[in-house]
Amino acid sequence: MKIGSLGIALALALGSSAALAQQDPPITLDTHVDIPFAYMREARFDVGKATPLQVDLDKMRRGGLDAVFFIVYVDQGPLTPAGWAQAVAQAKTKYDGIDLMLKAYPDQIRLARTPDDVRANKAAGRLSAMIGVENGYSLGHDIKNLDTAFQRGARYVGLAHMGNNDLCSSSTPEAHLGDTPLPEYGITDFGRSVVKRANQLGIMVDVSHSSDACVREVLALSTSPVIASHSSSRVLDNHPRNLSDDLLRAIAAKGGVIQAVAVQEFIRLDPARELAVKALQAQVAKQAGDKEFDSEKLEYTPAYIEGMKRIDAALPPPTVDDYVAHIKHMVEVAGVDHVGIASDFDGGGGLAGWNDATQTRNVTAALRRAGFSDADIAKIWGGNLLRVWGEVTRRATANHAG
Repeated sequence: MKIGSLGIALALALGSSAALAQQDPPITLDTHVDIPFAYMREARFDVGKATPLQVDLDKMRRGGLDAVFFIVYVDQGPLTPAGWAQAVAQAKTKYDGIDLMLKAYPDQIRLARTPDDVRANKAAGRLSAMIGVENGYSLGHDIKNLDTAFQRGARYVGLAHMGNNDLCSSSTPEAHLGDTPLPEYGITDFGRSVVKRANQLGIMVDVSHSSDACVREVLALSTSPVIASHSSSRVLDNHPRNLSDDLLRAIAAKGGVIQAVAVQEFIRLDPARELAVKALQAQVAKQAGDKEFDSEKLEYTPAYIEGMKRIDAALPPPTVDDYVAHIKHMVEVAGVDHVGIASDFDGGGGLAGWNDATQTRNVTAALRRAGFSDADIAKIWGGNLLRVWGEVTRRATANHAG
């Protein structure tokens, strides 16, 4: 026994991937990874090869990240037939990009339509891709498009993003869209129909980005547990995108799960850093001859990368331990069965110590430093989300049978 323990310790010291894997939770699952519109269409975004993205297949394997919800996201636009049509088209581009990945690398990653698919992929040594919808605006104000999303593999639907839409009011209304901060109008009739149909299909309803009023109404309306796919604690960081303790408790009481998100401004407010980043983005855009900063075009350029290094040195970002402090508080409030993990990589996520998928194990180590047991870490890193997903699926099947 002593020799075996020494061997494991030595292997860990040498960075043996096999030994590291022995320390991993049963399944590590990240509920929020964004993708660019050019995903798999441009060589730089071919995730079977080395990419500038925070998440690609090699980075997942090296970091021990098993399963990812890739996000079909569209920006909020006008609530008009033309706006909705454009949103539907943009969403299709992202579904198609995910399909291209799955068709190109079937031996490495497979679509998971159920929790059992995730477990089977893990057992077979494959990665799992799931699909989440961010911003129900991309449904194009047509409930039939939720069925289409389900058929394409979507297993959660986020009702809103930044800016109010035709489903519900946002936690961050946008003046340029004509939004007013108050009053929050909560959920609309179309939003109610989306929640009802999602319950019937077995799609998890996601309240991240939704206004407090909308969250409360969804919790009252949904017949299945509800998730927040990427939201942290408002008590620790008073940002409207984060959730209050009351809402954390309410989601838990419904049987749901809140996935703490690793976006710097949702972990620790730092106005000076935020201003510095905006100034850099404006400078890089101007140098490129663009009116606005286009993250897909400019975020991976040397000018932006070097500029961010200077900002990080002068105004250090939050750390993975700061992130775990949110998880610990959320567990204390909602219970260890109701908290999970979301990076928001390639969509603004990233912290010191967890800035891409290769650093997945740093989160596990930080959870251990914070006093979490292996059993609790297994719940937080995937078990809780898989349980809720399974319950939403079970209730949908039961209702259909009825």
